[in-house]
Amino acid sequence: MKILVLGAGAVGGYFGGRLAQAGADVAFLVRNRRADQLEREGLVVRSPHGDFTERVQVVRPGQARPEYEVVMISCKAYDLEHAIVSIRPAVGPQTLVLPLLNGLAHLDRLDAEFGVSHVLGGTCHLAGTLTPEGHVAQLSPLHRIAFGKRPGNDARATAALLKLAAAYNKTCVDSQLASDIMLEMWEKFVLLATLAGMTCLMRGAVGDIMATDDGEALMLAFLGACEATARAAGHPVRPERMAQAQKLLTERGSAFTASMLRDLESGRPTEHAHIVGDMLQRASQAGAATDLMRAAYCHLQTNAARCARTG
Repeated sequence: MKILVLGAGAVGGYFGGRLAQAGADVAFLVRNRRADQLEREGLVVRSPHGDFTERVQVVRPGQARPEYEVVMISCKAYDLEHAIVSIRPAVGPQTLVLPLLNGLAHLDRLDAEFGVSHVLGGTCHLAGTLTPEGHVAQLSPLHRIAFGKRPGNDARATAALLKLAAAYNKTCVDSQLASDIMLEMWEKFVLLATLAGMTCLMRGAVGDIMATDDGEALMLAFLGACEATARAAGHPVRPERMAQAQKLLTERGSAFTASMLRDLESGRPTEHAHIVGDMLQRASQAGAATDLMRAAYCHLQTNAARCARTG
C-alpha cells in the first residue's frame, strides 16, 4: 500500500520512518527546507530501540497527488487547518485519512472536510522531539500506535487497516489494530487531559505535585472527572488502564510532565483548547466536576492572552 505521512517531525518521522525502514512504500509531505535536508541527509532517528538513517521518498508542497491509500496526519492541533490544506490534493475517492492528533476534537473537523467515510481513528504514545539538527529523537522506550475503524467508515477501511497492521508487524513498534479505536482514543484523552491540566496548572512535574499536601488528592480528582466524562460519552476507561493512569500520575519523584507544559514554559503555542478546553466542555455537558478543569483552562487561556498581547 502507498502511504503518505504529513510532516517528518517527532511523531510522523518516527512512525513513518519505522515503516520506511521495514520496506513499506512511504512518502513524507514536507516543506521545502525539510525536503532539502531529507534528500541530503536522509531521515535520521535516534531511538532506544536502535538508531537508523533512512533514505526516504519526499513530496514537496504542490506535488501531492491522490494516489495514496492512507494519509497519516501527526501535527499539533493548532496546525490542523494548515494540515488539511496540505493533504487535500492527496486525498482521492479511495484515500483514507489516519489522524494521530491528541484528543478528539479534530475528528469533527476532518469529517466535515473529507467525510466520515474517509477518516479513520488513531492514537499514539511517543515521547519524542525534533532536535536542532533535524534528527528525530525518541526520549523513552515507549512507542505505541493504535488504529482502527470508526462508525461510518467505508467498507474498504477494513482491508486497508489490515495491510497497515501487516506493515507495522514488520517493525519494532508496539502496534495494534484496535477493535474499539474510540475507546483507545478516549483512554488517552483522559490521561492526557489530566496530565496536561495538572502539570500546567501547578507548573511542575508529577513528582513535584506529589510532594505537596494536596497534590495527590487534586490529581485523582481531575482524573476522576475526566473518567466520568468518558463514561458519560459511552467509553468508560477499562479498569486496568485506569490503574495504570493512577500509578503514572501519582508516582513520587517522577519527572513526568505533559509536552504542553514544556510548550507553555518556552513560549510556544499550546494545544490547550483542543485538550483541556474540549475536555472541560464535554465534562460540563456530562455533569462531571469541573472546578479544577476550569482553573487549569483559565490558566492556559491567560497565558495565551498574555503572549498575544506581548507578542
